Amino acid sequence: EPGTNPGFLYQQNSLRDAMVAALNIGIFIKHSDRVRMANIAQMVNVLQAMLLTQGPKMVRTPTYWVFDMMKPFQDATALPVALDGPRYGVGQWVVPAVSAAAARDAAGVVYVALTNVDPHRAVTVAAKLDGVSAGTATGTILTAPTVQSYNDFDHPDVVKPAPFS
Repeated sequence: EPGTNPGFLYQQNSLRDAMVAALNIGIFIKHSDRVRMANIAQMVNVLQAMLLTQGPKMVRTPTYWVFDMMKPFQDATALPVALDGPRYGVGQWVVPAVSAAAARDAAGVVYVALTNVDPHRAVTVAAKLDGVSAGTATGTILTAPTVQSYNDFDHPDVVKPAPFS
């Protein structure tokens, strides 16, 4: 970042970085039979940091919000999830536009995490969770005007969770 010491690896992070974090956490959830613990390597003022500080100021990054939103998956049991939806890609590199992970906590509450990697459109998906009856659902979405959007000390809430229905 301009104006910072290059040896300190300071890096702003954007909604795009949050999407990468969400995709990786989703992979860890899907493979929780083998991945028992995962963490972020850096916490403050470095690569993909969750928090940025400047003197007495602090700002939560988009990556922070992903980790916050994924807290219900801790100590929960992963559930298989089948997802139908469009694909997104560039050239020969095409992937599902939406990635999904699901888990059930000790109280029986089911959580589903969806990550839409298509920066150009909202996506409608249909998900099937075997052994789960449909019921009331609430949601939270992490989004921003562009995938390059980020939080800084003058604009700390450009990327933040909001209710979703």
